[in-house]
Amino acid sequence: MIRNLKRVPVLLMMCGFLMCGLLVWASTALAEDRVAKDGDTVSIHYTGSLEDKTVFDSSEKREPLKFVLGDKNLIPGMNKGVRGMKVGESKTITIPQEDAYGPRSDKLIFEVPTKNLPPGIKPGTPLRDPQGNMVMVTEVKEEKSTLDANHILAGKTLIFDIKLVSISDTPVASPHGTATPAPAE
Repeated sequence: MIRNLKRVPVLLMMCGFLMCGLLVWASTALAEDRVAKDGDTVSIHYTGSLEDKTVFDSSEKREPLKFVLGDKNLIPGMNKGVRGMKVGESKTITIPQEDAYGPRSDKLIFEVPTKNLPPGIKPGTPLRDPQGNMVMVTEVKEEKSTLDANHILAGKTLIFDIKLVSISDTPVASPHGTATPAPAE
């Protein structure tokens, strides 16, 4: 009888290893079946392009983009595209302008006195207005110049090749509140 009691700790230890193995297996199986939902912190790799195949941004040589799914600061089409994906899943999403940066607006194109711009400014030069918004110089004349405050991707259909890298319950910290895909500069 005493001889058999010596085996009890070994049996308990083996049961412990077996239980740990089952827990690891179960959590891995559950993680593989988990789908991204609003409120989850997700990480994706992506390549963004236009309909003419011009690539405007990619996370290929950077860390994956991390954001809270459903965040209102992210373009709605990206939230819609990632929602319901599983880790490891890849897909291509097409985002119409209404779910991206919206249509171009003539109200965001305006003239300013050329003397108020930096000397030697040329069309195609990006500037920041006094409120910190990006504007593009589109025309420079002697007296007046034209600036365009539309987002560079406004009025365009965006195509993203995305791969869901991770899903977490941990909130993401960002200096700007959220992360959004933006054109590479």
